[in-house]
Amino acid sequence: MASELPDLRRPTADEVAAAAGRTIPDLLGPGLRVLFSGINPSLYSAATGHHFARPGNRFWPALHRSGFTPRLLHPSEQFGLPAMGLGITNVVARATARADELSPAELIEGGEILAALTARWQPRYLAVLGVTAYRTAFARRTAKIGPQPETVGGVPVWVLPNPSGLNAHFQLDGLAAEFARLREATSVTSHDDQDQRVDGGRR
Repeated sequence: MASELPDLRRPTADEVAAAAGRTIPDLLGPGLRVLFSGINPSLYSAATGHHFARPGNRFWPALHRSGFTPRLLHPSEQFGLPAMGLGITNVVARATARADELSPAELIEGGEILAALTARWQPRYLAVLGVTAYRTAFARRTAKIGPQPETVGGVPVWVLPNPSGLNAHFQLDGLAAEFARLREATSVTSHDDQDQRVDGGRR
């Protein structure tokens, strides 16, 4: 029925401007394979209530091309992610026009909140989407894209490129390739967990 369809209307410029400082609820659930953490919501995302909703953001295409989702999802379909073992949060909750509007103190405080959230939900991986923000939030000045040697909240960390269209260092194919590396790692983890359960049942 038409009433069940998501509202795909684009917010007006005034609605986007008025979204400064707003937050978007996290997408969480038990048994997550990956908890993706953006830096903070864009004004466009805050105006719609959907993560990574700004036109030009490559998160959803990269998620699909890497094999995490069976088809390309619209941001309004975000609520189906936890059932796929995927969640979304942010290092800093408040929306801004640009991520560089955030202060180092905000990122550090956000990192502490994210660590507590991760410790509570215990996903297999925490994926932080933005290496510069990760370095600041967790005092890891030499961190690079990919798996990290340390954990956050007791959970392994994988740093992915920022999917924002403003990140010119990575095109969509490169983003999808990095996402695919993480997906493959979660598949290995799944097999290892299953093997441990089988072995445990034999003892």
